[in-house]
Amino acid sequence: MSVIYLLLALSILVALVFFIAFILAVKKGQYDDSYTPSVRMLFDDELITEPSNKTSTNNKD
Repeated sequence: MSVIYLLLALSILVALVFFIAFILAVKKGQYDDSYTPSVRMLFDDELITEPSNKTSTNNKD
């Protein structure tokens, strides 16, 4: 039974270490994206189309 308590404490300790490492990485700016904003205009896929008036032309003579 004591092994379960030891493993539980150890797993919580490992989880805290990983959480602290993640927080430090975020604060140091490791996940900041400085490349994408400079090339965003090159990958602009939005097409600007003019509204077309597709009306049928019925010739009533």
